[in-house]
Parts: sequence; C-alpha cells; structure tokens
Amino acid sequence: MRIILTGGITGGHIYPALAIADQFKEIDANAEFLYLGSDEGMEKYIVPKHGYELKYIDSRWFDRSSPLKLAKTLLKNEKGKRETIRAMKRFKPDFVMSTGSFVSVPVALAAKSLGIPIYIHEQNAYPGMANKLLSKYARRVFLGFEAARRYFPSAKVVYTGNPVRNEFGEQSRSDARRELEIPENDFVVLTFGGSLGAETINDIGLEIVSNYGNDEDTTIIFGTGKDYYEHVNRRLAAGNREVPANVRVMPYISDMAKMLAASNVIICRSGALSTAEVTMAGRAAIFVPSPNVTGDHQYYNAKAVADNGGAVLITEDSDVEIRVLNALKALKTDPSLLEDMEKGSYRSAPVDAAKIICEEIIKDLRARRS
Repeated sequence: MRIILTGGITGGHIYPALAIADQFKEIDANAEFLYLGSDEGMEKYIVPKHGYELKYIDSRWFDRSSPLKLAKTLLKNEKGKRETIRAMKRFKPDFVMSTGSFVSVPVALAAKSLGIPIYIHEQNAYPGMANKLLSKYARRVFLGFEAARRYFPSAKVVYTGNPVRNEFGEQSRSDARRELEIPENDFVVLTFGGSLGAETINDIGLEIVSNYGNDEDTTIIFGTGKDYYEHVNRRLAAGNREVPANVRVMPYISDMAKMLAASNVIICRSGALSTAEVTMAGRAAIFVPSPNVTGDHQYYNAKAVADNGGAVLITEDSDVEIRVLNALKALKTDPSLLEDMEKGSYRSAPVDAAKIICEEIIKDLRARRS
C-alpha cells in the first residue's frame, strides 16, 4: 500500500494520523507513506521524528474577513492543490487519509481531481470546518465521538473513537518513574496546555507550584507550551526565587506516553487527543475545556469522560484556579477517590480505534476494486 497522510498544525490532528499509519505498518510491513503538511505547524517537528517522510504544501485557512484576504486564501490553496497533484502523480497513492485542519483542504481536493479515494477522521464532538467541507468527497468519515454523527452524511459515518499510538497504556507507573527519575511514592501532577500552550492552564500550573512546590511527597511536571515557556520561567523566578527542586518546567512534552504513565493526576484542556491519551493511560484528570473552540467541543469531550467517572470537569471562569486546587486536594488526600477515577478514565478509553479504521479502509478498497 502507498498512503498519503494529511492533517496538521497541532498535535491534535497530527498524532491520530500517525497512530493510523503505525497500525497500517503492522498490517503491511511494506506500506509506504508520504505526509503532506504545512511548514507553519507542529508537523515539522513531530512527523520526521516518528520516521515518516514529510512534504510541505501551500495552504491557508479560509479568511473571509475581507474580499482581499479571501482571494489570497483561494490563490494559496489553489497553489497547494497543484503542488499536491504533482506529488500524487509521483507517489501514486492508493488513498488519502485526512485528519483535518486547513492543510487537508488542497490535499483532498487534489485527490478528488485525480480520482484517489479519500478517508477522513474527525476527532471532536463538534467537527471542524475542513472535515465538514471535505466529507462530501470522502468514502468514509470516521468519528472520535458519536455526537459528531449528525454533521456528516449518515451513509459514510463509522464511529471508531480516537486513534492513539500503541505506547499509551503500555508502560507501568513504576517503570515510567524509574526512567524519569521520579521517586516511586511521590504524588505526581502533570499540567500542560498543548504543544503551543494555554494561558489559563499555565496560570493554574503556577498556583499549583505556589501550593505544592517544595512538598517532599509531590512532583510537579509543568508543560508550558512553546509560546509561554519564557513567560512562565520569568514568573517563577520573580523576586529572585529559585524553581523548587520538585518542579520540572519544560516547553514541550515530547514523550507524553511516559509522562502520563508516571502521573497521578493530569490537569489540561480537553481536546480530542488529550482526552484519548489520558484515558488510554487510565489516569485521573481535571479537564478545563477551552471556551474558544468551535461548538464548545472541548466541553463535550470532557463531559463524556466525567460522566463515566474518569475526570473532573471545571469550566473556565474567574475562580477556575481555586476550583482546580480544591479538586486536586481532594484527589491527593483520598486514595480511594483517585483509584475510582482512574478506573473511570480507563473505561472511557477508545478501544482499537486505529485498527478499526484500517480494517474499514481495506474492506472498502477491496469492495471498490471488485
């Protein structure tokens, strides 16, 4: 098989594509892949690291704020479509697997013009514009959440859950802590706001450091995001203070599977990728959904896990930091509550999503050729 992958900008689009690719490699060791992405996104860091060839194409989000900006958008995406057509004629893919974002639009349109099958995965409960637009050309639309079904042609929809790479949930807490040099019996709090960071999550992280920094029985792993790393360090160093020895501050968490395995409680946004990875690891979470997303989909992502007993859902408002600290204190001081939440988290995990997607695609391709 020869497969083109597309979807980018954030890890929430990139990692599901890589999980699907990894599963296809298990099915067909000779499968070949080409990832088409944007040079403006995280794919330039993530995709090559995972061993996949990456090619940049021109693309731009549909900016309709003025006729001039819309014209620039259309011209850039048309250029990206032409670039993709040339790449496809050289690579000769059997199909395109798209996981969303604006970079997927010229890729899918190029595939349509060449008669190459297109498959889409939508990660969120409320779908993005790109996937809604491209679903009319797709042979199948795979869903991370059942709630998204009503936004797509019913005959094309297959609910699978969100695909997560195999390493999530495989490593034990004790093994992860040994490799990360974290004391075996510490209470470990992991806070992160995604690859770029989130101001509210970082404010919460700073409050956690103020309350639990220097606690002998606690380790705090603080993923600031690339955009906030220097800002957070300046705030931590205010007043000539040193960062407490039990606090690890990093701009980006590259080995999320290991960090999740080592943790007791995770505090983060509730994007589709984060909720899938946290639940696959079976870890208790305090989700603070972003209020600045389409259709409030992060709220519904978090609610699905919270309703299963696997997380605390805290909306972002003026007292969000206090409420997160109260929830964290309850989990830290009540081992049975923490254990029950870990069980609820694991119950919420997607089961074999990548495998189901691959099997459905193979079945559809065979039917198409017969």
